[in-house]
Amino acid sequence: MSKTSFTELINSKEPVLIDFYADWCGPCRVQAPMLEELKKEMGARAKVVKIDVDRNEALASKLQIFSIPTLMIFQGGELKWRAMGVQTLPVLKQQLEALISEQAGIG
Repeated sequence: MSKTSFTELINSKEPVLIDFYADWCGPCRVQAPMLEELKKEMGARAKVVKIDVDRNEALASKLQIFSIPTLMIFQGGELKWRAMGVQTLPVLKQQLEALISEQAGIG
């Protein structure tokens, strides 16, 4: 992923959940179905994107991704949330819903 396309992605007004993963990572394979479900449930209200750290080493290094999976949520160019290791679907939904509500002026 180019620096420009990453910048465009994270500058989205909708929350953007990024999963930094690798194909060989066991916990990443556990996380994957939860992210697919989350993507379906969120629809256009949020973006869910996967970035392979092996194919994007410079980006992973810049963002200090030292453990995978690492999940990050950006909105409007700002990092809003970050976690390492497998995260449950309810935790991910809660993080995204809070940002969506905040954006809508609810809460």
